[in-house]
Amino acid sequence: MAFSIRLTEDERRLAESYAKLHSFSLSEAFKKALFEKIEDEYDIMVGQEAYDEYIADQRKSRPVNELWKECDI
Repeated sequence: MAFSIRLTEDERRLAESYAKLHSFSLSEAFKKALFEKIEDEYDIMVGQEAYDEYIADQRKSRPVNELWKECDI
């Protein structure tokens, strides 16, 4: 699939500079940025769901040294 994107001249120069710095084509740079953003937002969502579950279950944290004692470490 191909698509076009409109950039200002400054945005184009910045994108081209970034791509060149990392030895990417402009297309690769945009694709990489898009999928990194998607992955970051997905990670945030999964983390928030896990935290919400942790709170809903009324779990309590404890110091790691208690775990070490329990494991005889």
